[in-house]
Amino acid sequence: MLFLIGMLIVFGSVLYGFVMSHGQLLALWQPFEVLIIVGAALGSFLVSNPWSLVRRTFALLPRVIVGSGKREHAMQMDLLNLIFDILNKARREGMMAIEAEVDSPQSSAIFARYPDIQRNRELANFVADYFRIIVVGNLSAFELEGLMDQEIDTRLHELEQPGTAVTRVADALPGFGIVAAVLGIVITMGAIGGEVTAIGAHVAAALVGTFSGVLLAYGLVGPIGNNMKHLADHEIRLYEAAKAAIIASLHGVPPQLAVEFGRKALYTHCRPGFDELDARLRGR
Repeated sequence: MLFLIGMLIVFGSVLYGFVMSHGQLLALWQPFEVLIIVGAALGSFLVSNPWSLVRRTFALLPRVIVGSGKREHAMQMDLLNLIFDILNKARREGMMAIEAEVDSPQSSAIFARYPDIQRNRELANFVADYFRIIVVGNLSAFELEGLMDQEIDTRLHELEQPGTAVTRVADALPGFGIVAAVLGIVITMGAIGGEVTAIGAHVAAALVGTFSGVLLAYGLVGPIGNNMKHLADHEIRLYEAAKAAIIASLHGVPPQLAVEFGRKALYTHCRPGFDELDARLRGR
């Protein structure tokens, strides 16, 4: 919703200001200039990035447009409840009782209670892998935390790649706008000697190319790239929360208090409240 409101304000302000300054909207309608700019930007994006990154970037666009506030809150609650369930089972039945659960999170009965976590394979595997290491390994809490930090850093880099790639396209768009403008001037040069109004129309079309490149860069594509980086930052908080809860459990903290360590690793403006999480855990 914020995305749509923001785009309405950006383009509405620019176009309304132009019209109120006695500009003609039809003068801005230059589809071939837009084709040059958008086509060149898309092509450069495809050339400069591997297919896996291109696919992840386009998969993120619906979340940028629609927003993910409710989904994010639900994911946080599910993650903390999942870790509580695993820790609680380990406390009641012993660590070996969770081995079957963490060996394959996609077929685990505990993970199946939280389908959103299961669908996020990287996060599900992160939780399962470290519980598996605890079951079969002999690492200290310090060693395990160091290993977690290393994986979280790598995952953060992966999550930030789509936003970085889109931001680079935004940086290039003004240049592609200049390309479109230069081509427009070439056409204008060919029209010299003809009707003055035709020459003026060609010059206007060339200037619209520069205008379109700058507006798309700073009004649309750049903000989309920044939004993707925010999504990456919020998702990595889930990994930090899982790490905090698991490390706390290794220090002997009981399950209900361990997930509180995880809750504290989440951003304050969107994390579940203490009473909300406690009621969910007790309700189980």
